[in-house]
Amino acid sequence: MPKLREHYNSESRLSWVLAGLAGVLAATAYTHSEGYFVTFMTGNAGRAALGLFTDSMWMSISAAALLVSFISGVVIASLCHRHLWRSRPHGALRLTGASLLTATVVDWVEGGPALPVPLLPILLVAFGVGALNTTFVRDGEVSIPLSYVTGTVVKLGQGIERHISGGTIHDWFFNFMLLTGYISGATIGGVISIFVGGTWMLATATVICLLATWYSHRYVDGRGLWR
Repeated sequence: MPKLREHYNSESRLSWVLAGLAGVLAATAYTHSEGYFVTFMTGNAGRAALGLFTDSMWMSISAAALLVSFISGVVIASLCHRHLWRSRPHGALRLTGASLLTATVVDWVEGGPALPVPLLPILLVAFGVGALNTTFVRDGEVSIPLSYVTGTVVKLGQGIERHISGGTIHDWFFNFMLLTGYISGATIGGVISIFVGGTWMLATATVICLLATWYSHRYVDGRGLWR
């Protein structure tokens, strides 16, 4: 642990936890809906276009809506970072938590715990994931994308090459932990989905997000460890 603390500060370790949260949200939306992606925007962009050529108009429309919702979360959270959250670098978690809570209420009103979860609550989850990805910002740009697994895997592969070519384990370990966090979160979400569904799955994800928000504010922002 001393070695870990020496090379990776609290913000780095928090990013691994929040990658896990992104995995939980991916599982929440995918397992109890019509298979919607809230973290995989590459897939949504492809579905939005390809649905037009496969007689799957609803797939095209829903994928485009998820893409727009995700981008809206990024834009709104970025505006809040610039104007409201200057002293709270991880304030995006508040927006994610609020969107998940709203999704839970909307799903309950629309149909209760019945499955599958309709598109509107899933759009709210996608909005929250977009906001979550703005948690780590440096010079106005995202420094650690939490749900962009493709980019993480590419960086992991490049880091492994650097290690082979004379570097150290730290050339790839950070991205390995990001990937591990995401996969672990998705696995946890999958296990949870076996026991609870629909509204209760959304409520569980909301609680997990609120715990992550408390942790970031109490142990990272509140103690100034992000600096």
